[in-house]
Amino acid sequence: MLDFLYQSGWGALTLMLLMQIPFVIIFLTVVYKKGFVDSSPSSAHPRKFSRAEATWLGFAVAFFVLVNVLSIGYMPMVASANMAQAAADSAQEVRDVDVTARSWSFDISERTYEAGQPVRFLARSADTMHSFSVYHPDGRVLFTMQLVPGLEQPASRVYTFTEPGRYKVRCLEYCGMIHHAMQDELVVVENNRS
Repeated sequence: MLDFLYQSGWGALTLMLLMQIPFVIIFLTVVYKKGFVDSSPSSAHPRKFSRAEATWLGFAVAFFVLVNVLSIGYMPMVASANMAQAAADSAQEVRDVDVTARSWSFDISERTYEAGQPVRFLARSADTMHSFSVYHPDGRVLFTMQLVPGLEQPASRVYTFTEPGRYKVRCLEYCGMIHHAMQDELVVVENNRS
């Protein structure tokens, strides 16, 4: 259920609508009543109005905090740390892969991986802003890394491919005239270990 909300455009739209529709309904109701039903000043006692305001604001803040707390596990740093910890707990070796992005190509130290093996992508930019975005064979974005030139430490992301296939790599940060051609491919094969 939560994967739908945090890993797809439709989930983001659903969350946005859940937050916006109640506001729009209340806003339009107040505007309609004050504009057409009773345009005179409000006869409500200010304390009653401030309680309603505080209740609505409390609900909005609580909902906002809840959505953000539920999304923490989907943040790249947390997801990467969880995958690295899971690999360590299962005594699985994490495979390090160096990635260097430059106009307009990726230099990837290894392009073939086994399904189920954790891979730590250590990525950096050699010249300008780039991103390293990996797409599932069905077109979904699995993860993306922002690559800032000049940093001492590379950007790091641990990911475990679960299905064999050909995974596209693209730069999603506009990096110049041939940005559209900055693509590569990763191959994930069946795990042959028993």
